[in-house]
Amino acid sequence: MKKIIALVSALLLWCSNAIFSQGQLDAYKYAQSDILGTARYMSMSGAFGALGGDISVMNANPAGLGIYGRSEIVATLDISSVAATSGWGETSKGSNTQLYFGNIAYVNYFPTSNDAGVVSWNLGFSYNRLKDYNRTYTSRGLGNARSLTDYVAERTNRAGYHKDKLLATNSYDPYRNPEISDWLAILGYNAVFIDAYKDKPNSYFSTFGSLDNNGVWHDFMLQQRELTVKESGAIDQYNIAFGMNISDFLFLGADLAFTDIDYQYNSSYKENFEQSNRLTLDNHLKTEGSGYQLNVGAIISPFNFLRLGAAYNSPTWYKMSDTYSATAYSNTYYWEKEITASAPDYDAPGVYDYRFNAPGKWLFSAAAIIGKTAALSVDYELTNFRHMSTSDIDGIANKATNDEINANFLPTNTLRVGGELKVTPQFAIRAGAAFVANPMAAELKDGKTEVFTVGTIPHYTLDQTVTHYSAGLGYRFTPNFYMDIACIVKSQKEKLYAFSNIIDTTEGLPAPKLETPSAALKSETTRIALTLGYKF
Repeated sequence: MKKIIALVSALLLWCSNAIFSQGQLDAYKYAQSDILGTARYMSMSGAFGALGGDISVMNANPAGLGIYGRSEIVATLDISSVAATSGWGETSKGSNTQLYFGNIAYVNYFPTSNDAGVVSWNLGFSYNRLKDYNRTYTSRGLGNARSLTDYVAERTNRAGYHKDKLLATNSYDPYRNPEISDWLAILGYNAVFIDAYKDKPNSYFSTFGSLDNNGVWHDFMLQQRELTVKESGAIDQYNIAFGMNISDFLFLGADLAFTDIDYQYNSSYKENFEQSNRLTLDNHLKTEGSGYQLNVGAIISPFNFLRLGAAYNSPTWYKMSDTYSATAYSNTYYWEKEITASAPDYDAPGVYDYRFNAPGKWLFSAAAIIGKTAALSVDYELTNFRHMSTSDIDGIANKATNDEINANFLPTNTLRVGGELKVTPQFAIRAGAAFVANPMAAELKDGKTEVFTVGTIPHYTLDQTVTHYSAGLGYRFTPNFYMDIACIVKSQKEKLYAFSNIIDTTEGLPAPKLETPSAALKSETTRIALTLGYKF
C-alpha cells in the first residue's frame, strides 16, 4: 500500500548555538562585495584607490575624497541581469532582472585659501550598494545513486541520537531539546526519510527501499534529482567620510561606514525514485544584519603624473539575525499505512541572533595621469578570510565554525585595472578588468572535505573563479553637469552540491563514506549603470 508521510512547517524556534550559528560558507557569503558604485567607478572596474576624485572611493580609500576641487552631488541607477546555468547532466537556465539605485552621494568642498599646508578639506556622505544577491537557478539530473536520505541517515548515525528523542509528539518537541544539535536529523526522522532499526534505536537507514522475497533490503533506484534556489537581497552601505589635501602632495582620508545586510534564500529539493516514490525538502532563510567599520587611507603625488595610495579597511562588526523554516515531504512504500506527522504549530519560524566579523582589507594602488588626456590605475587588495569569525549574541565564540574557517580559508588578493581616455574635453571612454583569487583551501575548493551545514539546509556552493570586465562612456554637457554610463560583466563559476560528502576517518586516513556529485553552476551578471552628476 502506498504510504505518504509529510512534515509541514518544521518551525525552527529558540535554537541553540550549536544548531544555527553561521557555518563557514555562510560567513564567506556575507564577507564578499561586488564592484558597484558610480558608472565611472564601475566602468574602470573599481580601480580608484590612488586615482581618487570619485565618490565611490569612500569605501575603499577615503583619501580619494581629498582630490576633489569642487562640491558634487551624484546619483546612479542600475539595471542588473543575472543568467545562471547548472545541472547534474541536464542543463537548466534561470534569469533575474532588477532595477535599483546603486549610489547616491554628496561631497562638500571647503577651500582654505592656502597655497601650502592644508589647501582644502572635503566632507562626503554616500549610499552605496556593495553586493547584490539576486539570482535564481535550477539544477536537474541524476548525478549518482546516493540520495539525500542516505546523507541524513549517515549524519544521524554519527550523532547517535536515540529515536525516541527525535520523534515529535503532542507532549514533546525535539526542536527544543538542547541535547539535539542536528535539526536535519529531526526533520528527516519525522518526515520518514529515515528510520531506526528495531533492535538498534541509535542506528538509522534510508526508508526509500524495500525487502525482497528473501528478506534482503534493496534501495530504490534514484531516477532524478532537482534543486531550485532563489536568492534575493543586498548589502548596502552608508558612509560619512573626511578628506584633506596637504600641499597638493599628500591626501589623507577617514571614513565611518554603516552596513546593512538583507538576504533571503528559498530552496526546493526533490528526488524521484522508481515506483513513484519521491521526497521534497523546502527551506527558507532570511538573514538581516547591521554593522560598522572604519576606513583610513593616504595618497601621495610625488610627481604630477603619478599617484600612490594605501588604505586599510577595518573588519566590519555585525549583529545578525537569522529566521528559519522548513518543510519535508515523503511518499514511500516503506510504511503499511498512511501517516501524516507535523511539528508543533508555532506562531513564528525560528530566530537566531548572533555576531559576525567580516575580515579587514589592505589596499595598495598606483595611478598614472597623462595631463588632462588619459589615466591608468591599478589596485591590489589583500584580504585574509581566515579573520572571519562568528559568536553568539553575547560574544562567546563559535569555536567549531571559527576552526573550520581557519582551516579552510586563506589570505587572498584581488587585482583591479582601469583606464580612461578623453577623446575630447567633453567625451571620455573607459575600460577595466578585475580578477578575484579564490580564498578557499584546495581541499574545500575541490570538494574533498566535508562541509558541515547548519540548520536544515544541506545545499551549498563552492567558488571556483570570479572575473569582471567593464567598459563605459562619459560626457560633460556643461562645466558643471555630466553623465556617465557603464557596463560591467561578472562571470562566476561554482560547484553546486545537493549535500556534503561524508568523510570516514575511523581507519586513520580520511576516505569518502558517502560521495555526492557536484553540478557546475555558472552565473553571468550584466549590469548597466547610469550616473548623473553636478559639480559646483
